Amino acid sequence: MKVAILSPVAWRTPPVHYGPWEQMASNLAENLVKLGVDVTLFATGDSYTLGKLNSVIAKGYETEKGQDAKVLECLHISNLMENAHQFDIIHNHFDFLPLTYSRLIKTPMISTIHGFSSYRIIPVYQKYNDNTYYVSISNADRNENLKYLATVYNGLNIDEFTFNPFPKDQLLFFGRIHPDKGTAEAISIAKKANKKLIIAGIIQDQNYFDNEVKPHLNDNIQFIGSAGPEKRNVLMGESLALLHPINFNEPFGLSVAEAMMCGTPVIAFNRGSMPELIDNGVTGFLVNNTEDATKAIQKLELINRRHCSENAKSKFSSETMAKKYLDLYHQLLK
Repeated sequence: MKVAILSPVAWRTPPVHYGPWEQMASNLAENLVKLGVDVTLFATGDSYTLGKLNSVIAKGYETEKGQDAKVLECLHISNLMENAHQFDIIHNHFDFLPLTYSRLIKTPMISTIHGFSSYRIIPVYQKYNDNTYYVSISNADRNENLKYLATVYNGLNIDEFTFNPFPKDQLLFFGRIHPDKGTAEAISIAKKANKKLIIAGIIQDQNYFDNEVKPHLNDNIQFIGSAGPEKRNVLMGESLALLHPINFNEPFGLSVAEAMMCGTPVIAFNRGSMPELIDNGVTGFLVNNTEDATKAIQKLELINRRHCSENAKSKFSSETMAKKYLDLYHQLLK
């Protein structure tokens, strides 16, 4: 079976520090290769894969500023579509734009929908409901107007996460600095609980950082910028809990699964996919506001960190994800 995986071209695949869609495309490609699948990854030229790499874009537009994102996207997507006949399956991780080619090629296309940037893009998905195949990354992120083939949870490389039974007396916020992610709420929770908070992530909203985060920074509330895989593993393992007070209906939340793999429970606002990821009272706590989150910190000793880690590794491994997608490919080809 020959499979083409279409990754975005904002960042390289896999990303150095941020790029969740690129990370999932990479995790899937590498594990499919291990399962014996002939995989070609369409990504930026500085990307890495155990399979074959096909690229017409040297570096992503977020990596090398000054490039026109739309031009790069058009060149990148058309490169795959003009070679679609070489593959048995095309797996799209590039949102809705590739769908516009789906009636012009014979190769079946499966699209993982990594969330909806806006409901204004729904009509494009609706248009191609009957000739392509959609996979959601959580049941919570499904749209009633679309037809889904399955739900497949995002999968992580479990070898990158080390179980730590002895955390420090500190909390962690790990994610982009943006109102949606609730960085300010995490600061409020840590202050109310009188706990040290480490904030790690790229600044996606500079005004938000300057006004809601920076004024609160001190020895107890620390911002360390983005953290790569090794640093992420250490930070998550040595924290009492990951604070995830999101202000939007998050489709998945990679940091939630990552923290739990290290044995670190997650305290999250009960929105979006969080009830699917977190077993309330067992692997973390689902709360509705900062007051409830502060109270949950006092109950962290009730969480069995080893069970938390084992549960996450069995549910959210990249190997499990790849096997489920491979089953879907065989289903489509039959």
